[in-house]
Amino acid sequence: MGILTWNQHVVKKNNKALVLNLIIEKETISRADIASITGLNKTTVSSLVTELLEEELIYESGPGVSSGGRRPVILHFNKNAGYAIGIDIGVNYILGILTDLKGKIVVEKSQVVTRTSYSAIMGTVQTMIQSLIDEMPKSRYGVVGIGVAVPGIVNKEGSVLLAPNLGWTNIQLKEDLERIFDVPTIIENEANAGAIGELQFGAGQDYENILYVSAGIGIGVGIILNKELYQGRNGFSGEMGHMIIELNGKRCNCGSRGCWEAYASENALLEMAGESYDSLESLIELAQNGDQSVIGLFEKTGQYLGYGINNIVNTFNPDQVIIGNRLAFIKEWIEAPILTTIENHTLAYHQKEMQLEFSKLGKYSTALGVSAFVVDHFIKEEEAKA
Repeated sequence: MGILTWNQHVVKKNNKALVLNLIIEKETISRADIASITGLNKTTVSSLVTELLEEELIYESGPGVSSGGRRPVILHFNKNAGYAIGIDIGVNYILGILTDLKGKIVVEKSQVVTRTSYSAIMGTVQTMIQSLIDEMPKSRYGVVGIGVAVPGIVNKEGSVLLAPNLGWTNIQLKEDLERIFDVPTIIENEANAGAIGELQFGAGQDYENILYVSAGIGIGVGIILNKELYQGRNGFSGEMGHMIIELNGKRCNCGSRGCWEAYASENALLEMAGESYDSLESLIELAQNGDQSVIGLFEKTGQYLGYGINNIVNTFNPDQVIIGNRLAFIKEWIEAPILTTIENHTLAYHQKEMQLEFSKLGKYSTALGVSAFVVDHFIKEEEAKA
């Protein structure tokens, strides 16, 4: 390919990506609208649209509203051209969803698990993915990819380097799943995925700088800066569950002492509650019935969550902090102590205009986030084939 043809190829590819992204973003748009927004000439737009129609990434519907003259044909993104799988591997649960290309959940599966070996968890995940595929509607592209979120440190190659609460070290998760299912697979830290889920579909849609605090068995933080996920040099950002909030404090699963998650996580809460309580759900039931000792434990957990949030708010000065994962279920008891702690400790300038909110997506934030990564990857790959 000569330099000129290569340049033309790159320009065409970029233009096609521009057109497709515009149709995805606007949801309903005409060829003429695309030409006027992008500045591309009508013939170019027409030929790119024809290609996208042939690839079934978009479809046409009847005439739209006329601005004088013939009424235009409207173009739409074909959200049913393929489906994405999002898997959230928690310490005590696995959630799997099948979504269309717009993030709408079509099928879901969930299972309670106990801390067990990688091979056992992998067996459950494999069965879950297979059953999602079996129930998938027919489409041009089928499964466009699998996304898996894990509570741990994941490198950019999709290996789980360390997941202390799962007891995993150096697990080749991407490789294993791609070998079994032969579709592109993305592995991501669960707090990063939850942050993306809330940014795209949930409480974070109107904000640009967001800290998503995933408070489950452990604590992770997903950082969104200027609407983009901040991953750090190797993709390891957000391990704030392991910042020290108590000198020589309680031992943490990571091997250190005094970590935030040793005081403010679901694990810490159950530990404080004692052996007679085996789950968050049983504690919620008692709190709803007015059990003051359980309500006191919830409030203490809220206070500890507030200490850590104070540290990260002072560091990042975000527009919004979203609390997600399982401790979001006890919002009514932890919200006030978190806010009180922030008011008493966070720098006044940082508190101004900073919103504290709870996940809008409930248990789905993380699974929807990894599914969104998969769709994004698929669309970029299709655009690259121009």
